[in-house]
Amino acid sequence: MKYLQIKKENSIATVSINRPNAMNALSIEVLKEFCTLQEYFRKDLDTRVVIFTGEGDHFSAGADLKEKPQLSTKLESWRNNFGKPAIKSILDIDQITIAAVNGYCLGGAACIVSACDFRIASEKAILGYPEINLGINLNWLGLPLAVRLIGPAKAKKMVIGGENENADTLLSWGFYDEVCKTEILIQRANEMAKHYASKPPIAAQMIKRSVNNLVYKNDESIMHMDYDQTLLTHETKDRREAVTAFFEKRDPEFKGD
Repeated sequence: MKYLQIKKENSIATVSINRPNAMNALSIEVLKEFCTLQEYFRKDLDTRVVIFTGEGDHFSAGADLKEKPQLSTKLESWRNNFGKPAIKSILDIDQITIAAVNGYCLGGAACIVSACDFRIASEKAILGYPEINLGINLNWLGLPLAVRLIGPAKAKKMVIGGENENADTLLSWGFYDEVCKTEILIQRANEMAKHYASKPPIAAQMIKRSVNNLVYKNDESIMHMDYDQTLLTHETKDRREAVTAFFEKRDPEFKGD
């Protein structure tokens, strides 16, 4: 893979988003590589735990907005929607998954983190869903994943409010399982991984699959329209104003049309 760096040590694999000069932004090509992970690890009978993180100072700044102006039509947007398949690929990985969150983790990157089985963050980690500030709804199955972790009220606060939250707040809300010093983040993620890797893998994976079916089984039937909503908001004047304001580094003026 070009943008996802995979390192293996014994029964633990670490997948790092490797675009540090772009804050590990999720370009279309990065998302395409995420879409292949479930099948990649299904063939890997030696790996028992997969850690996800970002190279450099940040997990990921989210979707690569530099690509967005190029998606000028609904058809182009639909064809380039690799976000939801990428999240489903992570959800369907047989092995136990752990997100190690460093620095900024925004939008689609927060969806990736919420799709993992466990989450550990550095004390300086900042996570949020800025989609509403860009004139669109949250898709990629991100909404039900957030609701399951922190409940409906706090999910509305994050997704509608569009503000970023610090690690301690998200730990208290139940989004993170642990917060640690930045310099020991990967060490602690590996210690957590070794704990789960020490368990019988077939039993662990069966339990994971059962829990996911119990919790996420109805998401697809409920959220089948989330990208349709994104296509709708993509055509609004507020969406164009949001993107323009982002690149002009000013506050947008939303008018509801």
